[in-house]
Amino acid sequence: MDDTKALKVGYLGPAGTFTESALLTQVDLAAAEHILFRSHSDVLHNTSSGLVDFGFCAIENAIEGTVNVVQDTLAFDSELMIQREVVIPITMNLLVQSGTVINEVEKVISYPHALAQVRAFLRNNLPDAELEAANSTAHAAQMLAESPSSKVAAVGTSLAADKYGLEIAAESIEDHPGNKTRFILIAKDGIPAPTGHDKTSVVVFQQSDKPGSLLAILQEFAARSINLTKLESRPTREALGNYCFFLDLEGHIADSVMADCLKTLQTKDVRVKFLGSYPAAGEQAEEVRKESNDALDKAQSWLDSIRSKLS
Repeated sequence: MDDTKALKVGYLGPAGTFTESALLTQVDLAAAEHILFRSHSDVLHNTSSGLVDFGFCAIENAIEGTVNVVQDTLAFDSELMIQREVVIPITMNLLVQSGTVINEVEKVISYPHALAQVRAFLRNNLPDAELEAANSTAHAAQMLAESPSSKVAAVGTSLAADKYGLEIAAESIEDHPGNKTRFILIAKDGIPAPTGHDKTSVVVFQQSDKPGSLLAILQEFAARSINLTKLESRPTREALGNYCFFLDLEGHIADSVMADCLKTLQTKDVRVKFLGSYPAAGEQAEEVRKESNDALDKAQSWLDSIRSKLS
């Protein structure tokens, strides 16, 4: 991203969400103008319309799985392209107003995914508390800060506690300490240049349902040593029992082996929707991809040498 101060990035608000925490880990995104929206759907819609240059959304959590509204919008309702992924550890905290005693809390507010990730803590410490859904963990913190009752708590970030003048009554209350969430940066178009450590995301729609059709798709990746980091089925919205497949692949569309694989899939009885090739988060794992590219290039040279003898 160039000239970041002139760019607008939209994400889920209000201030203090995990999304904001993830965004602030990216120097260029932190320097851009920030536009906050009430829902993921609003972020995606306003990115598609051009109100913001980029959208930044959670798409997958290690415990609760996919954020379906984001994934489905990319597949069915937009032509947005993924530009980058960001992965951060998720630490949940119980937030309260000053003076609140935990065992007197009667209601806990948070985003449904967040409440689901602290079930054990709530069961053991606040078994009778009412659970109330909010649009985000930061929205829950905002609701708590505005509540006249001292018997309300929220599950949220330390960032939200700072922003809304709340206290952290209990830290790291998540059921699974290794929990992480994956976020994506999206734009109306554009494919970032390959970095050597990239992912490609696609949706594969079967044109007909027949035995072995999924196996035939997966064999194309296996034959080229392309690693799948995600495979998930979702209804196509066309008929009961009709499913498409979301795949995240190690590699970039600029890699000859990836390009050849997707080209071959297009010749089969499937439709491929390309969601983007982009820099991947985490440790680099490109050796197998490089070997596959080299092998494909050698095979192409071999074929070209034979074809050159055609009269």
